[in-house]
Amino acid sequence: MHHVSPLPPVVWSDDCLRHEPGAEIWLGVRTPGTEVPARAIVLRDAMIGAGAAIVASVRHDDEILGTVHDRALLAHLRGGWAEWVKAGYPDEPGQDRVVPYVFPTAGLLGGLPARVPAAMSARAGLYCYDTMTLVGPGTWEAARAAVDVALTAVDLVVGGAPSSYALCRPPGHHATRAAFGGSCYLNNAAVAAEALRRSGAAARVAVIDIDAHHGNGTQALFYERADVFYGSVHVDPAAGWFPHYVGFADERGTGPGKGTTRNYPLEPGTADGGWLAALAELAGVASGFGPDALVVSLGVDAGATDPESPLAVTTDGFAAAGRELAALSVPTVLVQEGGYDLARLDQDTLAVLTSFGA
Repeated sequence: MHHVSPLPPVVWSDDCLRHEPGAEIWLGVRTPGTEVPARAIVLRDAMIGAGAAIVASVRHDDEILGTVHDRALLAHLRGGWAEWVKAGYPDEPGQDRVVPYVFPTAGLLGGLPARVPAAMSARAGLYCYDTMTLVGPGTWEAARAAVDVALTAVDLVVGGAPSSYALCRPPGHHATRAAFGGSCYLNNAAVAAEALRRSGAAARVAVIDIDAHHGNGTQALFYERADVFYGSVHVDPAAGWFPHYVGFADERGTGPGKGTTRNYPLEPGTADGGWLAALAELAGVASGFGPDALVVSLGVDAGATDPESPLAVTTDGFAAAGRELAALSVPTVLVQEGGYDLARLDQDTLAVLTSFGA
């Protein structure tokens, strides 16, 4: 008798390791980056150790990616590093990553359109909305590979697998149609949701985001859509947490998408009880939407020891979340987002996936 792993098939690409953030510029200070290649290696090794089937990602064309993101953003990410080098910034002033210094805010523009600046140093701020999300020599290749990981995971589910796990890195849920930030470049979960819709396998898709931070990019991409539900359980932006400006409970969608967005902002320090109660309520709302498929933005940075969030979820809490999500009983693609405590990242992610598949 063969032991069958309860884990879903795990989609992987070595190219996801090519992005080296090098640093984050936070409050003008260069600090060590936390979204490092080791995150993906820890997860991959844990999946192999747990007996999961590892599936190599398959290259996909840009058709679906191009429906999620503006062409100008894709061109900037694809060629930005080479342009930065050509402009000489690694030598003078000595900045070895693409990092913006000026942003086309509404206050600056005063109602005028944002033009594309001539200087690459300024152009960086047209597409990146923070100073933390740096672009280096392998960033585009890694971000684009993560999209292929997500699309391959969708292919598995469309092909009949009950679930799949896209081991994406870098993460994606903070990337909007025309801008990136929050350590995210391309929105892997949104690409997965769009691919499920376009496959014909799902007329309605629910995206449930359990990352500790609100997925402002995914919300924005589907805010006016009736066919994609977005719901998130996250630390309250009103308590001073990223993304600060977005992720409040009164954001419910607009136009045809009115009612298809739901946010559950939580107080810093919220542990299993409050977090799971919010997730259960969100899962009920998502179930009422009647989805044919589910995309889970699987961040585990709500863990109590994670350096990037003040939530206090335990490994048992993540296991309970896996059961809650599985109870929706629809084909599911789980897409890796955050989780930055390298000592706990693997066990918390495995807790979700194992209980989901059990």
